[in-house]
Amino acid sequence: MQEFLDIFFSPYKDYSFLNIFLEFIAVLFGFLSVLFSKRNNILVYPTGMISTSIFFYLLYNWGLIGDMLINGYYFIISIYGWYYWSQFKNGELINKISIMNSSDKKTVTILFVFALIFVFCVYFLFGKLNSIVAIVDTITTAIFFSGMWLLARRKLENWIFWIVGDIISIPLYFYKGLVLTSFQYLVFTVIAFAGYFAWKKEALYVKK
Repeated sequence: MQEFLDIFFSPYKDYSFLNIFLEFIAVLFGFLSVLFSKRNNILVYPTGMISTSIFFYLLYNWGLIGDMLINGYYFIISIYGWYYWSQFKNGELINKISIMNSSDKKTVTILFVFALIFVFCVYFLFGKLNSIVAIVDTITTAIFFSGMWLLARRKLENWIFWIVGDIISIPLYFYKGLVLTSFQYLVFTVIAFAGYFAWKKEALYVKK
């Protein structure tokens, strides 16, 4: 038990109380955001914006440039998603859960490639493209860029991107010593699987 606690808490021995507290709050609101997302609840956006704002600050301090940028993007796209999800006509929700069409596939492919190239260039300019962590961070950033856009558009396939990105992020953050965040992504993976099946059921119902 003590060894487990040492593994979990030892990375924080050099962290300030403020950073630990901020990470805890960011993780908490991150959990809430993903749970609201699974339930197809618009509160996914305000809770997510709180989490991403804090993580933007923390990730800048930790030198994870790619993830810092993705959190900035999350915040901006959340404003759009909040607006998109809140559209009603004659008392009925306009933009319901749906499956990607050919136009969506083209857009998400462009987003993925753009994010991959952009983050690669940022790491290169900052002189941080010198480790496997930077390369993995670049890939996860591109995955999450695409997934977040699909979430904002209420597309079922957003969960596939979250599942892949979350699984990759678990060892990435653990390696960086961000144990709470690593644990967060482990739970996110489980929720993402549940979210996929919940949204799939609703998408099939809407399609009828």
